[in-house]
Amino acid sequence: MLFTDNIALKPGAMPQQVIDGRRLHYYDKGEIIPLDPQGVWQICRGVVQLSQIDAQGEDTILGWAISQAFFGLWLTQIDNYSANALSETYLKWYTVEELERSNTLASLMLKHVVSRLRQSEALLAITGLKRVEDRLVELLRFLKTELGEPSINGSTRLSIRLTHQNIANTIGTTRVTVTRLMGEFHRQGLVATDDKRHLIINEKR
Repeated sequence: MLFTDNIALKPGAMPQQVIDGRRLHYYDKGEIIPLDPQGVWQICRGVVQLSQIDAQGEDTILGWAISQAFFGLWLTQIDNYSANALSETYLKWYTVEELERSNTLASLMLKHVVSRLRQSEALLAITGLKRVEDRLVELLRFLKTELGEPSINGSTRLSIRLTHQNIANTIGTTRVTVTRLMGEFHRQGLVATDDKRHLIINEKR
């Protein structure tokens, strides 16, 4: 198997480096996760951004996979598919043969694949909106649901840090446009950022 020996675990970062007899593979924030069509990854902890890389090296964001979700080349027909760790991420690797032999594992994967399909359809609907501002508003609502965690005063804090370029790539616009609109949203009190530059969405507004 491709991933047996060349992936380092972060020493001391997690008490268990093996779960259910299966080795955990560690990726630090910002690392590209290698993909192999002969199997899939399952996330034990962390958030992974899934995207397609075009000929100019630009990302088209396809969505985000969170804890317990599965992802990999075996689950897509998209060319130049890429997976990037957005936080400290621990993964388990399953071969296609294992998935085909285990009804329990296949059933679990199906549940999370359906969730990813719904996410993809929601993002497709957002990118179909004509006005960029509407796309951004709907994306923030989507991120609040998918990646949000309760914050102070009833607000929602995103569990990962997304750059304006990440957001622009998701809704099909430019970073300059996103920066301008986010500046307006900040002034209106709709959004804020914390000391770690994570986005906070004000639900009451």
